[in-house]
Amino acid sequence: MFEIGMSSLERIDLGMEAAVLRGQALTHAEALLAELETIERQAPPRRMETPGGRVMSVSMTNCGPLGWISDRGGYRYSATDPLTGNAWPAMPEVFAHVARSAAAALGHDEYRPDACLINHYRPGTTLSLHQDRDERDLTAPIVSVSLGMSAIFVFGGLKRRDPVQAIELHHGDVVVWGGRDRLRYHGIRRLCGPAHPLFGDARINLTFRRAR
Repeated sequence: MFEIGMSSLERIDLGMEAAVLRGQALTHAEALLAELETIERQAPPRRMETPGGRVMSVSMTNCGPLGWISDRGGYRYSATDPLTGNAWPAMPEVFAHVARSAAAALGHDEYRPDACLINHYRPGTTLSLHQDRDERDLTAPIVSVSLGMSAIFVFGGLKRRDPVQAIELHHGDVVVWGGRDRLRYHGIRRLCGPAHPLFGDARINLTFRRAR
């Protein structure tokens, strides 16, 4: 069993209830990767289509009781993978532990995610400013885990045109935002730095949510 505790590593506050926890997931990175390989054999990453008909540049898959999907029908959560027709792979305990531990560091001791969106980035891949607002439970925080190459993360305000902060995220960093910061706009501007020894020229992001 894992124990949940406060990280003694560097914390960078991005808002009243938002912070980067430097290296929070480092000790579990290899276990996360091993579980990720199992998940993606069952539910391969794919580039989803937006409601407007555009194909996303980021490849995605999910684990947990619910998975986030996008197609011509809209953005939503589904209990089944539309690619295979099967239930999404179960969320591994090490995934849930990393998410709960990070959330607890910002005071969300009862956090229990039921969805983990897995995003794959390559050099040149970006993710435009957006809000995470497809969840029924907007009281629970978002927990975002960075693995692999570094990236420039942008964190804005409650309106798309609000000023943004740009911060470099590295392998093992975790970002948590909830409460008054829960609907802040955010995105990935670009990947940066050298290839990673374990992940090569790729970044994988695990985004944990309480969807229902």
